[in-house]
Amino acid sequence: GLCISQSVKIPREPRPGEFDKIIRRLSENPNARVVIIFANEDDIRRLLQAAKKANQTGHFIWVGSDSWGSKISPILNQEEMAEGAVTILPKRQSIKGFDRYFVSRTLENNRRNIWFAEFWENNFQCKLSRHAVKKGSGIKKCTNHERIGKDSSYEQEGKVQFVIDAIYAMAHALHNMHKDLCPGKVGLCSKMESINGTLLLKYIRHVNFTGIAGTPVIFNVNGDAPGRYEIYQYQITNNMTEYKIIGHWTDQLYLDTDEMQWPGASQEVPSSICSQPCRLGQRKKTVKGIPCCWHCENCDGYQYQADTYTCKMCRFDLRPNANNTGCDPIPIVKLEWSSPWAVIPVLIAILGIMATLFVVVSFVRYNDTPIVKASGRELSYVLLTGIFLCYATTFLMISTPDVVICSLRRIFLGLGMSISYAALLTKTNRIYRIFEQGKMSVSAPRFISPASQLVITFSLISFQLLGVCIWFGVDPSQAIIDYEDQRTSNPKIARGVLKCDISDLSLICLLGYSMLLMVTCTVYAIKTRGVPETFNEAKPIGFTMYTTCIVWLAFIPIFFGTSQSAEKMYIQTTTLTISVSLSASVSLGMLYMPKVYVILFHPEQNVPKRKRSLKAVVTAATMSNKFNPKGGLRPNGEAKSELCESLETQDCVEGGQPCEGL
Repeated sequence: GLCISQSVKIPREPRPGEFDKIIRRLSENPNARVVIIFANEDDIRRLLQAAKKANQTGHFIWVGSDSWGSKISPILNQEEMAEGAVTILPKRQSIKGFDRYFVSRTLENNRRNIWFAEFWENNFQCKLSRHAVKKGSGIKKCTNHERIGKDSSYEQEGKVQFVIDAIYAMAHALHNMHKDLCPGKVGLCSKMESINGTLLLKYIRHVNFTGIAGTPVIFNVNGDAPGRYEIYQYQITNNMTEYKIIGHWTDQLYLDTDEMQWPGASQEVPSSICSQPCRLGQRKKTVKGIPCCWHCENCDGYQYQADTYTCKMCRFDLRPNANNTGCDPIPIVKLEWSSPWAVIPVLIAILGIMATLFVVVSFVRYNDTPIVKASGRELSYVLLTGIFLCYATTFLMISTPDVVICSLRRIFLGLGMSISYAALLTKTNRIYRIFEQGKMSVSAPRFISPASQLVITFSLISFQLLGVCIWFGVDPSQAIIDYEDQRTSNPKIARGVLKCDISDLSLICLLGYSMLLMVTCTVYAIKTRGVPETFNEAKPIGFTMYTTCIVWLAFIPIFFGTSQSAEKMYIQTTTLTISVSLSASVSLGMLYMPKVYVILFHPEQNVPKRKRSLKAVVTAATMSNKFNPKGGLRPNGEAKSELCESLETQDCVEGGQPCEGL
């Protein structure tokens, strides 16, 4: 679980500046602070000096091998650099028998050790030869009465136990080898005259005895003895320094963390890492070949943190939570009644419905008056029904979508307009046919009676209903939640839109037939612009259609130009409902409000004018065209005819039968 950030070799004979270079390399990754040292005392001392020179006091945490152990010499005069250092020493025990033996050694009883004389001089700071003593040097001549431990300090070398055990291990191995190769024979036999090192190593690895300190001496398959170590930490407390035992290792680690102390007398364990831990919502992207080093990458967009190393996309109806560790449902929105986008269309629709009902009530109340009759009562009520449905459509478009609401939207969104424009088209077509017929014949055109006009109107409306029925059969209506409509790049503002499954293309098809009726009606309105100015409703119908075309020409770019907007649902719904309501308002205002005004405020004008037969009217129209062929070229494009007044009242008589609605 550990990674090595830098691995640096200390040369056997370091050049000047070599340790400074080592410290610079160790400092390349400032997050990696723990330095494990396998070096001799002198190299440790010089490395600490270089760290002090680089002003790295307290930065590095040193972990020393047993060559450092609890020695003073590597840290002398640079104790602050070694503060917090963790070192180890093999677990050892002082051998009392060795102490008794060693302190009893003198120059007389230890002549077999050729180095003992040199040790004696160094230990007692004296010289055995009088000639070696220099005057004024302060070094005296040895008297041979000095005693180890009395006239000098003495502390048993820590590795004595292991040296004794090593010798016993060799002795046990040779003894076992002798028993196997020379059974029953004292001394060496021929098989042991030339020792086979490989065979001897095998015997050494198989020894098993109790050592001088009472611990078992055995070796594993690699030839290593069991690890038994004491763990020290160099601590500075109140200017007092010490190597303090903080734990040990015997088959497993025991560490008393409460006894540990770090640079600056801190109890907080310092960190030594290659990379900082990633925050929530970030994944680790490891550096190739260095598992402890990584880059932190955000799980952005609609991704969440699946595990330490992986980001995954949330499901289509979910978005990441606040810290990108999971996914939450995307909020569902719809057009609320309290929204400003809904209030304005609803207000217009309510006013329109009230105005429509007012006109209907006025027409019903004055149903038999000349103006109501002249308007073509049957088609007027059909047209007013269409206008009412256009206004009512607003409430369906704003209501919470479900199967019923979506079905009603399909039916009534185009139906109201189809009824309105079918009635207007029938009217303009009738006017056009009457005057076209008058140019060629004095006979009346066919299908101009009220019943015929209703049949034609309802036939045109039936195509709209037939199309809707086919649509229901192919694709039944349903309410859906569209998560793509407001799936913004920022998931925090993403929303699912509750709406009916009516695409923009379906909407075009739904309104397409109404548009066709509207355009056709406009064409007939243009063709009938030359009829007598006082004739029926030709000119009001013309102005109505021109204005309606302008309304829908403005609607198209607004509706489809906002298809990529985040406010698409609100803008398109509001635009559509207002356009439909405006179309209905134009028809209501231009065709019926003037009539209601006359009916209510100028009843003296609501009287029949003189009557003429249809034959006389057609004859007058024909003669007018013959004797005044350029009548249609007058500035206002009108052909004046006093005889057409009888058509204004729609109360002419032919063969004793009333012919209203002409």
